[in-house]
Amino acid sequence: MNVIDEGAEMVQAVVARRRARRVVLALLAATALLGTSAPALGPVSSAAPVSVLVREVSPASAAAEHAVAALGGAVTGELPIVGGFAARMPAQAVPALLNLRGVVTEVIPAGRVSFSGFYGQGSGAASAVYPAVIGADRAWQAGYTGGHVGVAVIDTGINATGDLAGKVVHSEDFSGEGDGVDRYGHGTFIAGLIAGSGAASLGGVKGVAPDADLISLKIAGKDGSADITHVMAALQWAVSFKDVYNIRVINLSLGTDSRQDYRIDPLDAAVERAWQAGIVVVVSAGNKGPGAGTINKPADDPFVVTVGAIRDNSTPGLGDDSVPSFSGAGPTASNGLAKPDIAAPGGSVVSTRVPGSYVDNAFPAARVGTAYFKGSGTSFATAITSASAALVLDRTPSLTPNQVKARLVDTADAGPVTDRTRVGAGWLDTYGATMSDSTAAANQGLTPSTGIGSLQLSRGSLTDNIQTGAVLNVLGIVVPVYTCVTGLLTAQNQLYDPITYFNGDWTTSSWYTSSWYTSSWYTSSWYTSSWYTSSWYTSSWYASEWR
Repeated sequence: MNVIDEGAEMVQAVVARRRARRVVLALLAATALLGTSAPALGPVSSAAPVSVLVREVSPASAAAEHAVAALGGAVTGELPIVGGFAARMPAQAVPALLNLRGVVTEVIPAGRVSFSGFYGQGSGAASAVYPAVIGADRAWQAGYTGGHVGVAVIDTGINATGDLAGKVVHSEDFSGEGDGVDRYGHGTFIAGLIAGSGAASLGGVKGVAPDADLISLKIAGKDGSADITHVMAALQWAVSFKDVYNIRVINLSLGTDSRQDYRIDPLDAAVERAWQAGIVVVVSAGNKGPGAGTINKPADDPFVVTVGAIRDNSTPGLGDDSVPSFSGAGPTASNGLAKPDIAAPGGSVVSTRVPGSYVDNAFPAARVGTAYFKGSGTSFATAITSASAALVLDRTPSLTPNQVKARLVDTADAGPVTDRTRVGAGWLDTYGATMSDSTAAANQGLTPSTGIGSLQLSRGSLTDNIQTGAVLNVLGIVVPVYTCVTGLLTAQNQLYDPITYFNGDWTTSSWYTSSWYTSSWYTSSWYTSSWYTSSWYTSSWYASEWR
C-alpha cells in the first residue's frame, strides 16, 4: 500500500467515525423523544454507576463506544472475546443504550463471581498424604515432577512466597487491585496443591507437580469477588499466550448451576475452544452433591476433565477412602451424560496458607502450623488432577488434551466406591497415567457445542446464601451464618450438617457469564493469530500495570 492509499484510508476512517457519532446522537435524540421501554438490568439504584458488557452490531464502527460516552459513561476495556467491550455508565442511561438496536445487540449486566467457603473444626484430620494416594511420589522417583509444564490458575492470585517461591513464572491481575497479591487465600491454596515445594515442612506437604510453572491469572480481590469481565480477559490471555508460557493446563475450580443443554450453551462452547487450542481444561464437579444431576457447568461438558472429591482419611491406602456427600454427582442434569470423569483427594487436604488473608482470619482453626491450612471441596481435587495432568505432559509432551484425558481415565483405580455417578472411572492414579504409553484419545464422536444458546440461561441462578459470619450452636459447635445475596452464585451451597462435620468446601463460585459467546469465540479465530492483533497490545490493555 502506498502513501496515497494509506492517507485515503485514514480519511475514510475519520469520516466513518464522525458518521457513527452523528448516527448515535440522532438515535439518542430519537430515544429521548420516544421514551425507553428496554428491560432494566436489575434492582440497582438509578443514580448508581453500573458495569456492563456491550456487544456491538459492528465493532469496527466504534458507534457503541461513542454512545456510551454520549450517555455519560466510559469504556473500561476492549473485549474482542465477546465482540464488544466493558463499560461503566449511569444506571439510568442503560435503557437508552439498549434501545440503540442498530448499534448494539446486547447490554449485559457485568455479573460477579465470588470465592466463598469455610474451613475449621471437625472436618477430619489434616491430610497431606495425597501424593502417595495417587502415586505422584512414585512418578517423582521415576523423574517426572512437572518440569516447566505451565498450569494457568484463574483465581484470587498466587503469593509467590514460602513453598511457592520461584514457582510463578508470570502473573496478570485483572481484579483491579493491580498487584497480583492473593488477599483472599484461595488461589494460593490451589497453587500449593499443584506445585508447592514443601520447603516449610521439609517435604511433608508438597504439591503434586513441584516443578511445574504456575501462571497466576488473578480475577478476584480481597473480598473474593470478581467481575465477570475479569474472568473472560484471563481466559483469553491464557489461550493467547499459551505458547509463550507453555500453558498446557487450565485449572477451573468454579462453575454455575445452569441446566442448559451443553450442545448450545455458550459457557460450554468456551471451554471447548480452549480445549481445541491444545490446553487440558480441568473443572470441579461442584459441591452440591450427593443427589443426581448436581454437576456444575461447565463441568457438564463432555470434553473437559470433570473431577469429584474423595476423602483419603490420612492414609495412602484406598481401602478406607470414602466419597464426601458434598461432591457433585452425575448424570448431568440437562443431557444425562456420565460425569464426573474421575475422583481425587479433596477432603481435609493441606496446602499453602496466606497469613492475614480473609479465610485465614475468618477460620483460624483451619491453620496447620504456621505455613499451612486445611479444607475440603472439589476445588482441591481439581487442583490435584491439574497437577497430575502436568506430570503426564512432563513425560509425554506431545500428547493432545484428548490423549491426556484418556490416560487419566483409563488408568483410574477401582476404589471402595464404584458408583460411577460419584467417582466416574475411579480413583485418580497419577503414576499409572504418567507412565502409560497409550496413544488412545478420549472424546471421540462427541457433538461439540455451538454456543448459540441463551446467554442468560448459561449464568444459572443469581441468588445464593453466602457465609457472612459464624456463631456457636446449642452444642457449642461453631456453625456458619448465611445471608441471602442477589447477584452472586457459589458452587458449594450443599446441605450442611454442622454436628457431623465442618467442611471447608472451597469450590470457587459463579463462573456464570451471559456473554461468553460470540461468533469469533467459537471459530478458529479463538486460537489463531487474530488474537495477536494490535488491539490486544494497546497501552490500555497490556500496559505496565497489567504485568
